[in-house]
Amino acid sequence: MQITVVCEQNGAMLSPEGKKAYPEGLGSCLKGMLEEAGHNVTLVTIGEEGAAALTDEIIGGTDVMFWWGHWYHGKVSDEIVAKVADRALRGMGMVFLHSAHDSKIFKRLLGSSCSLKWREDGEHERLWCTDMTHPIARGLGEYIDIPREEMYGEPFDIPTPDELVYIGWFRGGEVFRGGCVFRRGAGKLFYFNPGHETYPTYKLPAVRQLLRQACAYVAPALPIKGEICCPHVEQFSVKE
Repeated sequence: MQITVVCEQNGAMLSPEGKKAYPEGLGSCLKGMLEEAGHNVTLVTIGEEGAAALTDEIIGGTDVMFWWGHWYHGKVSDEIVAKVADRALRGMGMVFLHSAHDSKIFKRLLGSSCSLKWREDGEHERLWCTDMTHPIARGLGEYIDIPREEMYGEPFDIPTPDELVYIGWFRGGEVFRGGCVFRRGAGKLFYFNPGHETYPTYKLPAVRQLLRQACAYVAPALPIKGEICCPHVEQFSVKE
C-alpha cells in the first residue's frame, strides 16, 4: 500500500529527552515501522510553515494516512484539511496518534471538540483490550503495558466510537477510550492515544504490531472513487 505519515517536528523532539526517545526522529520511526511491513511510505513534516509539503499528488495517491501532531495544529491550512477530509470520506484510511486528537482534521471528521483531561508526568499506562477478536488487537493478548506515557483521561469529547478496541488505565486512577474506530463516509479511522514525543512508545514491539494491524484494518477495501456524488435521478410523468 501507499502510506503517508504526517508528523510534526517540534522543540520537544529536539530536547535531550526527545532525542533519546527517537534519535532518528519520531516520524522516521513510524515510517520505518510501516516499511518493515512492506509498504511504500512517504514522510511529510509539519512545522511552523504548516503542512505545505502535503501536496495534492501525495493526498490523491495515499491509501492510509497516519497523523501525529501536537504544537502546530493551527498551522495546517483549512484548504489542506478539506482535501484530506474529502479523501478520507471517499475511503482513505486514517490513523490518528496521541495529540492528533486536537488536530483540525480529526475534529472535522468527528464533529466535536475532541477535548480531554491530561497530565504530563510519565505514568505507566495499561491498555485493556475490549475485543480480543478485533483485527487490530490480533495476537496481542488482554492488555498492553506502556512503561511511561502522558496521561489522557475522560471525559473525552468524541462521538460514541463505532468500535472500541482499547481502554487505557493510568496509575492515577483515570481511564480513557484509547483505541477507537470510527466510520466516516466510505472510510475508517482509528485513534490511538499513546505516543508522547519524549517517551519511546513507538519502539515497543506490541505497539508496532498494533499499529501495523490498524493500518491494514482501516485500508480501503475497494479503489477510492474520484468524487462523492449522488446519482442523477430523472423524473418521469406518471401515466394515467
